[in-house]
Amino acid sequence: MCDSCGCGEMPDHDHDHGHDHEHLPDGRIIKVQKDILGENNLIAERNRGFLEARHAACLNVVGSPGSGKTTLLEKTCRDLGKEHTFYVIEGDQQSSLDAERIRSAGVKAIQINTEYGCHLDAGMVNKALKELEIQDQSLTFIENVGNLVCPALFNLGENRRVVVYSVTEGNDKPLKYPYMFRSAHLAVITKTDLIPYVDFDLEQARADIRKTHPGITVIELSVKSGEGLEAWFTWLRELRLEP
Repeated sequence: MCDSCGCGEMPDHDHDHGHDHEHLPDGRIIKVQKDILGENNLIAERNRGFLEARHAACLNVVGSPGSGKTTLLEKTCRDLGKEHTFYVIEGDQQSSLDAERIRSAGVKAIQINTEYGCHLDAGMVNKALKELEIQDQSLTFIENVGNLVCPALFNLGENRRVVVYSVTEGNDKPLKYPYMFRSAHLAVITKTDLIPYVDFDLEQARADIRKTHPGITVIELSVKSGEGLEAWFTWLRELRLEP
């Protein structure tokens, strides 16, 4: 699956691969390679159908390590868990720390460890969705592996993609990693309570995000102070009306 980005190559990966190819009379070689993203997209459509059959919504939550993805989901599960039925799929290279945090908030969660992989793919999510046995009218969060590059390429079958971006990351992320922001439906700027203590220009961040993706919704919040959380909760409620 990870031939498209190389993340599946292990340090001791020293065996040969066979590739179909054709030699032309002039010595040129035409390589015939499998469309890896095409296979992923096919499974993603199956995931989407699985969710639609249950009138269930699904969010792919992406962002850098430390951007605040797990903290935001944990807070959401605690505050809205009695109002809605949530499920969470956690993606990390190792450990079950994030899934344990979500379970402590009273929500069913599955941990996927990708080992050397730097993103989740639709096949991993397909297995997790079936294991979760999700109910009708529910909302599943997929917290992707912390990375602003590879997860942008892989459709998981989600309804919406949310990029989480913290003020502690500086102002350059939207312009340095445009495809991630361009592929998202919502940008959440987190840890706004730290703005007085870090070198971050909120107005510039908004402008750069919208330069990369005109028309994208931007929400600014702090889980610690609670400021802006209601805007996030409102966005979630409106999403669930149109799964």
